[in-house]
Amino acid sequence: MTMNKKEAVCVTGGNGFIGSWIVASLMEHGYTTIHVSVYPGSDSSHLLNLPAAAHVELRVFEADLLDSDAISRAVEGCQGVFHVASPCSLEDPKDPEKELLLPAVQGTLNVMEAAKKFNVRRVVLTSSISALIPNPKWPSHLPYDETSWTDLDYCKSRQKWYPVSKTLAEKAAWEFAEKNGVDMVAIHPATCLGLLLQPGLNASCAVLQQLLQGSNDTQEYHWLGAVHVKDVAKAQILLFETPVASGRYLCTNGIYQFGEFADRVSKLFPEFPVHRFNGETQPGMASCKDAAKKLLNLGLVFTPVEDAVRETVESLKANGFLMQETSQS
Repeated sequence: MTMNKKEAVCVTGGNGFIGSWIVASLMEHGYTTIHVSVYPGSDSSHLLNLPAAAHVELRVFEADLLDSDAISRAVEGCQGVFHVASPCSLEDPKDPEKELLLPAVQGTLNVMEAAKKFNVRRVVLTSSISALIPNPKWPSHLPYDETSWTDLDYCKSRQKWYPVSKTLAEKAAWEFAEKNGVDMVAIHPATCLGLLLQPGLNASCAVLQQLLQGSNDTQEYHWLGAVHVKDVAKAQILLFETPVASGRYLCTNGIYQFGEFADRVSKLFPEFPVHRFNGETQPGMASCKDAAKKLLNLGLVFTPVEDAVRETVESLKANGFLMQETSQS
């Protein structure tokens, strides 16, 4: 049996939570030449320990997003780019322009420029639900979909800089793609959960960690639903390999209130002091089980959220990010 040789691909931010899962999934899908760009000095050794790593040409490039030459070196020779890298911190930025906005927007443009320079077949841009919401003008009876864009003025007035960075970066990418004839699709993951392949704690798994430790943060501005990170990785490859894929793709296993998620987590792990929320945590947000219709129509099957929660909790414990606690009765 002859195997079709897969294209060489580049994953920016390939040692982060989503990036590491994309690299692992690419290996499982038979990709044998994978370039990974990582922030200079960051740890990428876990990628070499992935099950299929011994059978793959895995090339790691240290590249600051703002270093266009370094980004070019990472992308050169690749037919596909999965642009995942974007600054995201558990702490509020002291200088949003320098820490978030500039690297997100200019970094994305540097990746797009490299894609154009080396005639990349397709760019899959990891955007976020943070480029869809918050959008207070959205009709409350309609579930959010890919036509929603985050209200930048609303975010700026509330000092919510991460959604601003993701929205501006995606808009810049679409503008560049249309002007320069670069084939691009965008994916918008909700809160990603699952096994941590990377050594550090990432922002989305920290949402579950903090919930289990009694946090009463409603996630008002940042929540649509949850999704297993392996489904996000599978969706990325599906979007790269499906010629008819185009535009934006919401990636979430349903839209529902964060309070409902907290109730599910509490039932799964009654030994933890999970806060019980009263009323709507996302006022006026319409629920929708099949919110990711565009991906479902391409054949993506979502992992149950309960499975994602269980795997995340086991991983958080194994990595020392979660200590056993006793529920407050």
